[in-house]
This record gives sequence, structure tokens and C-alpha cells, in this order.
Amino acid sequence: MKPIRLAEPFRAVFYAPFYVAEQRGFYARHGVTVTRATAGDPTRAAEALLADQADVAWSGPMRMIMMRAADPACPLRSFCAVVMRDPFMLLGRGPNPGFSLKDLPKLRFGSVKEVPTPWWCLQDDLRQAGVDPDAMARVTDKTMAENADAVAEGRLDVAQMFEPFATRLEAKGGAVWHRASDRGPSAYTALYATASNIQRFSAEFEAMTRALADALAYVYAAPAAEIAASVAPLFPDVTVAELTHGLARYQAARLWPETPHFPEAAFTQLRGAMKSAGVIGREPSFADCVDNAIVTRALGR
Repeated sequence: MKPIRLAEPFRAVFYAPFYVAEQRGFYARHGVTVTRATAGDPTRAAEALLADQADVAWSGPMRMIMMRAADPACPLRSFCAVVMRDPFMLLGRGPNPGFSLKDLPKLRFGSVKEVPTPWWCLQDDLRQAGVDPDAMARVTDKTMAENADAVAEGRLDVAQMFEPFATRLEAKGGAVWHRASDRGPSAYTALYATASNIQRFSAEFEAMTRALADALAYVYAAPAAEIAASVAPLFPDVTVAELTHGLARYQAARLWPETPHFPEAAFTQLRGAMKSAGVIGREPSFADCVDNAIVTRALGR
């Protein structure tokens, strides 16, 4: 098989199945050599693909939806679902068991700066709860780490974040008020490539899909501490205890699908959120954006 250049957008705990496939030798077990390089952000990962500096990448399917909405001839297609629930949470300074999204406009709230999808999805949830997100005052220019500090210090009431920031804030007295994963299916991460690369590397991409199917099975079969030990070399700034706690939370939330088949319901939720956020006009179809045939060929089902 041809060696594969894989573009990682950025490092994140919720991407654990990708790291498991690499660190536990699942790619090698299926006969494919995968070299991962970190692009730095999702836009640069897409640019690397289009410039033939990478053969395949992973990212949010929002990339495909947005690009195909702007240009129906966009050559990129998603395949091999890996994260199909929303990994973000709302955390406040202490327990708040009565919290609902209808309370958010009355609070000092910090949304995620680093990537757009969590706010797009949350604003759609707010609309469905009868809240106008456009009328809300929110802090939009701080990182998750900065917002977590602001919550701990009482400068914000609640902030949106993923792991390990949630676990770190809990250690300072914070508490989870709302889990976006409770929404249900939400298309957060899959592999994607150009149509020409999907043809050129069909055998290699099928092997990668089988490896990631093994990784998805592993992240539910293994204790969180074992998964944390496997991926810890890729997270030098996160303690094993923080990784273990965060991964256990994501296991309980069923963040990852049981197989790499891309569920249409998850795609539909994301596309609807992007439409209500005003970031797309045209709504590209599931078939336009997703190639599930690769998974069917890879797994024989």
C-alpha cells in the first residue's frame, strides 16, 4: 500500500480514536503506513489537502457543508465517522442542577473562540428553547483556558469548553451545568479527502477505516485509564489523571459511534444548525458531502 499523509487540524482529547489507531498500531495491523502532521487549525488542514500537501485529513463535516454550500463543485468528501456527538459543555462556578438554556441570557457567558461549530450548535439549541441568541451578550474573544479562569475567579458565570478544560475547572470548584452531547447525534469529526484521492487511495483509505473501526471498538472496551496511557505521549501538557477523567466522561456520553458508518441524522443536525446560524444559504445534501461506500467496502457491511 502507498504511504498516507494525514493532516490533523489540532490536538484534542475528543479525537482519541485517531490517536489510539496510531499509538496502538491499528493502522500498521491493517497494512497501511500513516504519517500524521498537525496543520494547526481546520482551515489549514483543508488547504493542505487542496494543495496536495496531505492525502487525507480529519475535521468537522461543517467544512464540507460550508464549502459545498459555496461551491457545489468542491471536490472534498467526508467519510469514516469518528466523533458523532458534541464534546462541548457549559460549566459554572458550582453545581446548578436546575439550569436550563433559557437561563443563559441572564448570565455572564463566554462562548468558544477557537472553533465556530460549538457556538453554531448551541445557538440552534437556544433557538429551539425559545431564546434569541442574537440578542445575548457574550464574551467571544477569549480562549477556553481564559474563560475557565474567568469562571473560577468569578468574572464569568458560565463558559463553553471541552476536555481537559472542563476537568481542570472542576478541580477549582467548577461544575458541569449542561452537556451538548445530550442533544443526540451531531456530526463533529470524520476523515475527508478530495474525490480524486478517494479513488487513488481507495485501498489505503479502506485500511484506515478498518483501523479506526478497531479504535472505536477499543475506546468502549478499554478502561479510560488504559486509553489515557495509550494517548498520553501526545498530550505532554495534560496529566494522565486529567486525560483519564475526560475520556471517561466522553465514554459515558457515547461521544464516538460504534462503527465508522456516517449517520445521516448527525449530518442533518449540523447542517440545520449552520443554516440557523446564517453561515450557509444553500443546504448541500448528505450524498453530496458524505461517501459511506468506503466504509461499506472496508467493513463488508
